Amino acid sequence: MACNDGRPAMTKEEFKNWLKRFDVDKDGRISRVELVSAVRTFGGGWFGGVRAWWSVRCADSDGNGYIDDDEIDHLVEFAQNHFGIRVSPS
Repeated sequence: MACNDGRPAMTKEEFKNWLKRFDVDKDGRISRVELVSAVRTFGGGWFGGVRAWWSVRCADSDGNGYIDDDEIDHLVEFAQNHFGIRVSPS
């Protein structure tokens, strides 16, 4: 889905489902390595690793190196600000 401004747009639930595609080990959390794959789908290229590391660091409120369901709101905010994705609440 895309907005009028050309940025990808999705609901928060669609965003969660999109992230789950990159949860390779199916543990219900997104690691830095898994997030690199997600960032690269938005043209992250070589910069993807840095962006993914920063994404996890900013969104990972408990400091365990993973984004879990409780921290998804932080990742949504980061994605909107830094990846050019629009995420609506519903």
